Order: sequence, then structure tokens, then C-alpha cells
Amino acid sequence: MSDPKASKPLPPTSETERSLFGEILDWMLAPLLFVWPLSIAFTHYFANNVANFPYDQALREHVAAIARQIKLVNGKPLLSLPASTRALLRADETDSVYFHVMTVDGKLLAGDKDLPTASLTPDDASIPGEIYLRDADYRGQDLRLAYTYLAEPKMPKSQWVLIEVGETTEKRSQLVNKIVASVILPQFIIIPLAVMLVWFGLSRGLRPLTRLRQTIEAREPADLSPIATRRVPEELEPLVEAFNEMLERMKRNVEAQQRFVADAAHQMRTPLTGLKTQAQLAFRETDPAALRHALRQIATGVDRAGRLVNQLLTLARTEGGEVAHQKHEPLDLAQLVREVVEDWVMAAIEKEIDLGYEADGPAMILGNPFLLRELAKNLIDNALRYTPRGGHVTCRVLSTAATVLIEVEDNGIGISEEQAELVFERFYRVDDATTEGSGLGLAIVQEIAMQHESRASLRPNPTGQGAIARVAFAAWHQPLPPPPDPDDFSELYRQTPPIGT
Repeated sequence: MSDPKASKPLPPTSETERSLFGEILDWMLAPLLFVWPLSIAFTHYFANNVANFPYDQALREHVAAIARQIKLVNGKPLLSLPASTRALLRADETDSVYFHVMTVDGKLLAGDKDLPTASLTPDDASIPGEIYLRDADYRGQDLRLAYTYLAEPKMPKSQWVLIEVGETTEKRSQLVNKIVASVILPQFIIIPLAVMLVWFGLSRGLRPLTRLRQTIEAREPADLSPIATRRVPEELEPLVEAFNEMLERMKRNVEAQQRFVADAAHQMRTPLTGLKTQAQLAFRETDPAALRHALRQIATGVDRAGRLVNQLLTLARTEGGEVAHQKHEPLDLAQLVREVVEDWVMAAIEKEIDLGYEADGPAMILGNPFLLRELAKNLIDNALRYTPRGGHVTCRVLSTAATVLIEVEDNGIGISEEQAELVFERFYRVDDATTEGSGLGLAIVQEIAMQHESRASLRPNPTGQGAIARVAFAAWHQPLPPPPDPDDFSELYRQTPPIGT
């Protein structure tokens, strides 16, 4: 009885706890929480500017009103400031208003004596009659001041008259707070509403992902057909296309495995049945000579079955195994074929066949060394099997600037034009073949050729006897290095000794 704890799924790790929904929501709300304090700061800054404008304008009018009460006669100021004007300046119920009129040399003509003055002496940029603004501190209160200078034309600066009016900033602060509150308070309603709308929008926007997941979950385990992209959003199309490509690769691998199993079951049945029959005959034999003959038949059947198994395994690795997906590399096909021919020399000698090799020099291509060895091996094996004793088999590697051709010529039983189109199918053998074979060798050759973007062919020998098998590959050339930059003399300068050394 199984342990229920053992079948309980493991808790998700920290890498799988994050959801796409939560990730998008975080990236949308986190900037909002960061921008909100900045929004408050900017709102306060602009609210100060808005609040200062009308009160600054009122200060300017006060300064202008006092300036109209002063006349300069022969460089001396005459002040006529009625009590009503003084009362008007003091009439503010919220803020305190202060003023003074004094000469640049420090003589107070009217107003508050201790009102702070930044600098009595006007600078070069000061213009008589122009009203300026500044901030100051007076008796522990923030003060906003407006001031101007009165002077006659060509009057020295030491005789100018300074008029200054200051006001505390309570009304300004109250207006700023009202402006900020009117902007910030609605955000306490808008931001939660925005979060809810974002949540709702994300839920609706991610529905295609949910539908895609449900579509995949509803598929049968053996269904490897592509997923339709008709209703898939544009952003999900690359994902679905990649998934469909993976399904297509899986489908090819599964089909290759199914073909391999079917082929193996079909082809292994006959050799195994023969081995069983020979074994039963051997059990009944009492004659030593007949027993040895039965054992030789069993050994031959084992060799035939072993060769069939090897070819089936090679075909499986070629079609869908890891070897088929290895990266191609530059190699010398002439050298590779020469090594394969050397491996088959002893087999050719045993059959009294002249096995030759011809090449016109190195022949570089991009390919898989293991698969190309299998290709050459199967071409030579096929030629040796269908060439009678005393015949000859010649392997050639011919190269041009664009193409590398491997050719295997024999003077065996030959082949007709009709059979030449069928011999690359699995388990097909020519009608008049009298040799043992499985019919897989040329199928393996064609599969390897196709993986190298080529096709194999087998045609009757133009001499009238035998056949010629050919596979053509694209030639590979070493890429040339980039030309040197004629303007780059840095290396030359480093290597050339200074003049006079």
C-alpha cells in the first residue's frame, strides 16, 4: 500500500510562486507608489507659485500706493502719508503688514524702524520705480517683502529713497494647503479605483493565456497536432508557434520510433523464426555432420539478425536520435572516405573483389562525421554485396569550387531505371538479387544525405554492367579574414623604433 504522503505534490519553490499576473501588477503599481510622493512635492511647489501671485500683486500695489505719496524736491523726499493709508495697510485680519520709508543712508522717514533690510545700497541692476520681491524673517515669522527705489534723473544712488512693504505668509500658507488638499484628497479615491481597474483589466487581458492553458490541458495525450493560431493574440503567436514547432519535432520523433518498432518487429520475426527452426532441427539430429551443418546455419542466422539489428539501430539514430541533432563541422570528406575504404579492404579480399579508391585532393564540407561514415560504409557494403567474385568496386571523391561528390561504382548485377527509384525505400531489394540483405542500407544512405541537404541516387553504370551510387554535398571554404584598415597605423607605430635610436 502506497504512502499518501509520498504522492502529495511538493510545495512550489520560490522560483515558481511568482505568477505572471502578480508580476505585471507589481510592475504597474510599484512605479505608481514611487511617483505619488513626487506628485505631492510638485503639487506643493506649483501651489506655492499660484498662491504667491495674487498676494505678491497686492504687495506691489501697496508699494506703489506709498510711492505716490512721496515727492522728490531738489533731491529731498517730501512724505505725505495720511492716516487712512496707514490704517489701510494695517487692516489685514490674518496677516500682519509692515512698511517703512527710508533713505539709502539709513534715515527713517516713516513706518517700522526694525523691519529687516537686506541692503540699503542699490546695486547696478536696480532701476528706480521697478518693484522687487524678496523673502525675510521678522520676529520669528516668515515675511514676504516688496520694495522699490525712488530717484530723480541723474540723482546719485546715495540719495535714493527706499520704500518697502512686508507681509506675513499665513494667508499664503492657508491657500497652499487648500490647493494641495483639493489635488491630493481626490487621489485617495482615484488610486484605489485605478488599482481595481488595473486588476480587472489584467484579469481580462490574461484570459487568452487561460484559454490557451485550457486548450492544452484538454488535448488527448497522443494528440500532437499543432495548436490553431486563429484566435491567439499577437503577443502569444511566437509562443504558440514555438510550441507547435516542438510538437512537430516530437511528432517526427514519435513517428520515427513507431516506424523503428514496426520495422524491427516485422524484420526480426523471420530471422528469429528461422533460428528457432534450425535449433529444433539440431535437437533432433544425431549425425555429427548434420548437427554441425545445423549449427552453421544457426550461426549464419545470428550474423544476419545481428546485422539487421545494427542497421535498425543506425536508422533509428539517424532519423530521430541525438546524433541527428549534432552540429555539423568542417571535415575532409576525401580523408573520411579513404579511412572507411581501408576498413573494408579485408572484406573485399575475402570476396576476391578489387576495392579501389580515387580522389583529386582534399574535399572540405560541413557534416556529421559519424553519419557520413555510416553513409560511406553502407554504399561500399551495398556495392560489395551485389558484385560477384572477381569484380571491382571503386570509391571516388571528386570536388569543384561549389560541390563535393562521393561516388561508388561497381560492375555487379546492375539495376534498372525503374528499380533505381525504389531502392532507397526501406526493405526493398532488387528482384534478381541472390545475396543476403535487409534492404535498409540505401534507406540509411538517403536519410543521412537528406540531413546534409542532399539526395542520394543510384543509376545503371554507363559501361553497361553494374551501377553507380552518387551523393553530392556543398563544398565548404575557410572564411577569409577581414582586410586590414589602411587608416590604422597604431600597430605599425608600436613596431617601428623612433627615429634616431
